[in-house]
Amino acid sequence: MSSTLLLNASLKNKAPAKINLLGYDLVHMKAFFTEIGEKPFRAVQVLKWIHQFGAEDFSQMSNVSQDLRRKLSEIAEIRAPEIVAEQKASDGTIKWLMRLDGGNSIETVYIPEDNRGTLCVSSQVGCALDCGFCSTAKQGFNRNLTSAEIIAQLWVANRALNPLALKSLALNSLPSNSLSLNKDASNGAETGIRHGKVQDSKNRVITNVVLMGMGEPLLNFDNVVEAIHLMLEDNAYGLSKRRVTISTAGVVPALKRLREECDVSLAISLHAPNDQIRNKIVPLNKKYPIKELLEACQYYFKGDTKKKQFTIEYVMLAGVNDSEKNAHELASLLKKLPCKINLIPFNPFPNSEFACSKMQTINRFKDILYKAGYVTVIRKTRGEDIDAACGQLAGKVKDKSRRIKVANTE
Repeated sequence: MSSTLLLNASLKNKAPAKINLLGYDLVHMKAFFTEIGEKPFRAVQVLKWIHQFGAEDFSQMSNVSQDLRRKLSEIAEIRAPEIVAEQKASDGTIKWLMRLDGGNSIETVYIPEDNRGTLCVSSQVGCALDCGFCSTAKQGFNRNLTSAEIIAQLWVANRALNPLALKSLALNSLPSNSLSLNKDASNGAETGIRHGKVQDSKNRVITNVVLMGMGEPLLNFDNVVEAIHLMLEDNAYGLSKRRVTISTAGVVPALKRLREECDVSLAISLHAPNDQIRNKIVPLNKKYPIKELLEACQYYFKGDTKKKQFTIEYVMLAGVNDSEKNAHELASLLKKLPCKINLIPFNPFPNSEFACSKMQTINRFKDILYKAGYVTVIRKTRGEDIDAACGQLAGKVKDKSRRIKVANTE
């Protein structure tokens, strides 16, 4: 819904619902301020406060006039899902369970490494695709997340991982003509809020975002794209296009549309070297078979030398897709495509019909692909002891009745 409709709806009601500005990208934020009779430059100020400084209240925005702060507090809000639980794995992985409006919950995972910190973000409550090896899919599907609920996962994680920055935000204030600096009266040093940024491009805690959590991102296209615009926006999170990745099982029409609207990295959940196997483990393949999917990938990268390669995700299922024949078939299938391959050891969950391939088998599979010329990596399992590993996210999903309807939606 446009900001105009939201604003009109809020003004007509006796008890107006406040507009949540957390999910507004720069275009929508400028439109919002224009509609309420304010200058568009206010959009940049508010974006920075929300996403770079982690502000949750308009009263904290000290370079915004008191009259405007009061006006904003009457018609708008900055509202994120509530953190219900936080779990930390032995390897440092952190999983947050967040409660949404309506009672459902989603899960978001932070994966720290030596040279990066990756946040795995959900795009739907549950998933409609019913892939047999995925715990999330077995929970069914309830609804799409709003753009605010998607970007809120990054906003919440930044705040949770930067408690000292939040303390600095609370203790410091800005002069009205500056958004970035305070001067220490005693020695003239630049101090205060800039060094307390929750989102700091020079000292990021979260360096990469992957939409690989709950849900199929391309079945929630518009909200996902608006959230990604905020991730890339210099006045918000300022992430590089190469550091934001959409993972898709292959919603072909949306994948083609993505090329025109959002230039980010791409990961394809392929998991099989042929349609016969993929039809069994990824039901979406019956609608968009491998040939159509790979043609869409070629279209996504056509004429663009900056998109160097995409990632093929391939979960290793014992006796299903892990034979030497399967490896040679996969190598032939991907010939001339600019891709690298991620082999993912299957993470078991209750009542699953699959088992993980033996490590010896996975290594042999990798060697065949490597000799065929592919950069091939065996993904290290992270957060398994808190059910935060690939395919294990489940959250709490109330309504499982919409799986077939959504899975058949283009």
